[in-house]
Amino acid sequence: MAIYNFSAGPAVLPKEVLLQAQAELADWHGSGMSVMEMSHRGKEYMGIHAQAEADLRELMGIPANYKLLFLQGGAHLQFSMIPLNLMRDKASADYIYTGEWSKKAIGEAKKFCAVNVAIDNKDKNCSYVPAFDTWKCDPNAAYLHYTPNETIGGVEFNWIPETGDVPLVADMSSNILSREIDVSKFGLIYAGAQKNIGPAGLTLVIVREDLIGQVAAGTPTMLDYKTHADGESMYNTPPTFAIYMAGLVFQWLKKNGGIAAMEKTNIAKSQLLYDAIDSSNGFYNCPVNKADRSRMNVPFTLKDAALDGEFLKQADARGLLQLKGHRSVGGMRASIYNAMPLEGVQALVGFMNEFASSNS
Repeated sequence: MAIYNFSAGPAVLPKEVLLQAQAELADWHGSGMSVMEMSHRGKEYMGIHAQAEADLRELMGIPANYKLLFLQGGAHLQFSMIPLNLMRDKASADYIYTGEWSKKAIGEAKKFCAVNVAIDNKDKNCSYVPAFDTWKCDPNAAYLHYTPNETIGGVEFNWIPETGDVPLVADMSSNILSREIDVSKFGLIYAGAQKNIGPAGLTLVIVREDLIGQVAAGTPTMLDYKTHADGESMYNTPPTFAIYMAGLVFQWLKKNGGIAAMEKTNIAKSQLLYDAIDSSNGFYNCPVNKADRSRMNVPFTLKDAALDGEFLKQADARGLLQLKGHRSVGGMRASIYNAMPLEGVQALVGFMNEFASSNS
């Protein structure tokens, strides 16, 4: 029986990548060492590190005036590092509230700077993306922060805000590499790896060079982007195995048509699942505004919550795992990141149709 893992993160990885890592685990390319055993200063690991950076730069079209940093601490640490590095003696920063992850970013930023919440979507339970012309932005803000995809609520931006001279900062933890973007429109992009890049433990930061080196007084050395940029992400021991795994994922993406091809597949997968929800005559419901539905994280409820347990039990028996919704919202959630094959979504839709038919 095929197993399909719909976890929101740590999430499914490409099978080809896992098999390659398995084959290389004890002896990487005849070196006699596992990547986990290598010195991060040795030529073997340095080559792995450099190749991973080069491949990601190629995949995303990262301009030369942007630094690519391989860090640790997840998005949560970036919630603090961003205001410490990007305020640059400005009075405040703009934040867009669209769900739980932007809420967390706002709460942490308030410890380090004045925050202007330019707009929120709480009036409809965070189920939509507020129209840009309703945002109350400060033209003198140090930066504008938003979360392009809310993993818990399933709300995703299908457009990039135009912020003029104000640097745009994006938490792309759950949708990086899933769609084509113009990196030059951003001042800083960050992403935890455990959803679309690789195993937990690695955090990517893509930051424009002119935003580096102007930290707030008293900022710890390890929280200064310049520390890591100057040290080429090796000021301290980096998460070497996680970077190696990410590099394998980047190579897998390149072999399979890059981000453009992946975006087409993601559109097909998400549309298939949303069509099943919308055509169920109310048995299933997605609470997100149709224009703002995530391609990565699909939340849905059953018409009768008393059926939730049986749905999950039968789904598990069919090899459809980790479908339980986040504890804060309940219901179900199918995370269909890049590595989830179309066949997995087809299997889920087939089960959902059968379950609805049997319980209507």
